[in-house]
Amino acid sequence: MTKENRVLFTKEMKKTHKILIPNMMDTHFRIMAPIFKAEGYDVELLHNSGSTVVESGLKYVHNDTCYPALLVIGQMIDALNSGKYDLDKVALLITQTGGGCRASNYIHLLRKGLEKAGYSQIPVISLNLSGLENNPGFKLTFKLLRKLLAGVVYGDCIMQLSNQIRPYEITKGETDELVSKMMNMCSDVLNSNKGYKLKEIEHYCNIIVENFNKIKIEKVDKIKVGVVGEIYVKYAPLGNNHLEDFLKSQDVEYYMPGLMGFSIFKVDNRLEDIKLYGGNLFKKIAVGFLYDYLIKLEEVLYNSIKNNSDFIPIGRFEHTKKLVEGIVGYGSKMGEGWLLTAEMLELIEIGYENIICTQPFGCLPNHINGKGMIRKIVTKNPTANIVPIDYDPSATEVNQENRIKLMLAIAQENLENNLKNKDMN
Repeated sequence: MTKENRVLFTKEMKKTHKILIPNMMDTHFRIMAPIFKAEGYDVELLHNSGSTVVESGLKYVHNDTCYPALLVIGQMIDALNSGKYDLDKVALLITQTGGGCRASNYIHLLRKGLEKAGYSQIPVISLNLSGLENNPGFKLTFKLLRKLLAGVVYGDCIMQLSNQIRPYEITKGETDELVSKMMNMCSDVLNSNKGYKLKEIEHYCNIIVENFNKIKIEKVDKIKVGVVGEIYVKYAPLGNNHLEDFLKSQDVEYYMPGLMGFSIFKVDNRLEDIKLYGGNLFKKIAVGFLYDYLIKLEEVLYNSIKNNSDFIPIGRFEHTKKLVEGIVGYGSKMGEGWLLTAEMLELIEIGYENIICTQPFGCLPNHINGKGMIRKIVTKNPTANIVPIDYDPSATEVNQENRIKLMLAIAQENLENNLKNKDMN
């Protein structure tokens, strides 16, 4: 299917069609998906998982395609095969970055898969900031963008606080109950056309922090684990075989860098392109405006956590970026690029020296900036304990968990030695 004869999402379809959205981050997407409903779109966040998703991906996507693409497209086609939807009144929405990563081509791979599956009548909507594709019935307005970015901030805030407090809660389950309560609050606020201006975001972030501060904890020494990697397999339970659930079962504290840092990274890449290759003045001003706005959002979130609690706040992008000076060039920007290396260095800096680096099949930049940089990182930081975990259709969950358990065993030994040395001193 060529770009010229692709199926458009029309203004009439906005009234009649349900839009299916693949799920990547439970907390963030459950806040952001309802925002589309407030703008008049009938959306549904997909939660289907299991072997049929992988089988659908393998059947309708070429098997040398990266694992995240296979899962995202497989999840969508599996949902269409479920019989739950009117196939003449359904549409699919997928993000498109516009960069050199295959993520820019997911949309074309998805359309090929739909055609092969007999669903060529189903429109695919591109969610992008690059003007790559337009649809008469779907508009990414400035207001909608601001709401979605506010959702990113709230999602990061809830994720960071809950991950730091859950392992120490006295009343088991209290953290997860509060997570649901705060997500509902954020969704309700955004859907009532509030909560997306800077002052409002600050107000609601402070409320989130205040509520998490009320959870009673018993602080004991536990293994601290950081999780980095390709953005989909780092966050999506479908992509990483429910890695977070496994880490919870191991009674460790884990930290995942937020989505805001990645968002700023993608915008910063455009500025780096202009520095390296040139570009028109209008584009530079527009990208610079967006960059400055994201930095302000990051500052609001950072200050809310830093000034109102003892929690470790989110990383500051400009500081994170400096960590890779002399290690990786800023021109390494495909996929997660230099940010992946920088996040590992940042985790070590804040005390999460035991790191899981999630590596999906087919993502070469991820392997270079992840697994390929481990030796250099460990040389600079000898106490770092990093394990790369491969995710692909043939990788078994048991093998992945065993490799993580080996890393945790080393982490436990290091923790015990550190406690002994502390007692001796």
